[in-house]
Amino acid sequence: MSNPWLAIALEDYEGHMGSDNVRQLEALSDLFKRALDLCSPESVAVLGVAGGNGLQRVDSAITKRIIGLDINARYLEAVRQRYGALPGLELCCADLADKHLSLAPVELVHAALFFEHTGLGRCLENALFLVAPGGKLSVVLQLPSEAEQDVTPTPYSSMQALRDCFALIDVSQFCRKLEGKGFHLFQQEQRSLPTGKAFWLGIFAHRTR
Repeated sequence: MSNPWLAIALEDYEGHMGSDNVRQLEALSDLFKRALDLCSPESVAVLGVAGGNGLQRVDSAITKRIIGLDINARYLEAVRQRYGALPGLELCCADLADKHLSLAPVELVHAALFFEHTGLGRCLENALFLVAPGGKLSVVLQLPSEAEQDVTPTPYSSMQALRDCFALIDVSQFCRKLEGKGFHLFQQEQRSLPTGKAFWLGIFAHRTR
């Protein structure tokens, strides 16, 4: 079965995420910047990079290698056009739920609203594989709230194709799962959104023996 992300135009995704009743692009960019500030990575990989929201926050004096991964090659082409001058930028088109990655590990792997769409199977294994020894994984999860939990209706109707592949991730269970894989919670915080929803940022440190 074809992945629904392959049929969604980047303009629809960004229009939806930036619309008045969603308003998530700025918050996600801020949380990526927060992870960068806390970790000061020399290298970072962004899973589900889409159009590159937040890449403008990378300090190239600190972060020398930036990998953007996405299943949609058209999204990556947009990233190339927008951020091609960013030093050390690498773009990789891959379905992280389908195959194992063979990329060199990085000091920080960032996954924002990613696992809600992919689940915690091979995608999580790929994410952890990308974390260098002593590196960190930063994750943004949507928290349960009284606001609508799934894909918010907007004029960008193509986004509703994601309803059947979106599921909230329980933060406590996620933390226990990563603890069992050798990643302990290093930092956590919450970000409330004007729409009534909220995000959780968790940064996990890879234990080294």
